[in-house]
Amino acid sequence: MSSSTGAETRPKLSAELSGDELSRWYWTLAELAVLAREFGVPRGGGKVALTERLRAVLDGAAPPAAPPRTRSAGLQLAAPVNGFTVIPEGQRCSQVLREYFRREIGQGFHFDAYMRRFVAEGAGCTLADAIAHWHATRPAAAQLQEIGSQFELNRFLRDWYVEHPAGSRAEALAAWRGQRDRPRRPAAG
Repeated sequence: MSSSTGAETRPKLSAELSGDELSRWYWTLAELAVLAREFGVPRGGGKVALTERLRAVLDGAAPPAAPPRTRSAGLQLAAPVNGFTVIPEGQRCSQVLREYFRREIGQGFHFDAYMRRFVAEGAGCTLADAIAHWHATRPAAAQLQEIGSQFELNRFLRDWYVEHPAGSRAEALAAWRGQRDRPRRPAAG
């Protein structure tokens, strides 16, 4: 599609698109979920997996299987908790844990990748172990971290602020809207 200025405009997300055309444009997970409902395609597994299933359906192929749904194992911790509390299998990064860590570590606490992984994989460890892990990982956490390709907005904003250090959030988001409405790569052919 093109406008009178010759620039391509983002097409309507519909069953008329090809898989390649779907991949050329940015779509939110919510937009993709609407199309998936239309086709009866499973919506689980994240944006990348959903996009691959929709690409296949749009191209007339069988979609890749959706990942099996996982259920959280066991009960979640409930307040009150303390340093001797053991992290159970399947524990999530809950408000109970957030409140405990903020009380013990301070208001600067947040669930970063290091702490999310520790909680998810730390069954049998205590909350005191988790606090020690937080402090031990602060030097690594202070380093610039890789942002996963599925987090396109976050990647764009990080790069935009490097180029525009004095820019405002409103300016960054306006630049993002312009970016997402452009194709990722030229049309084939």
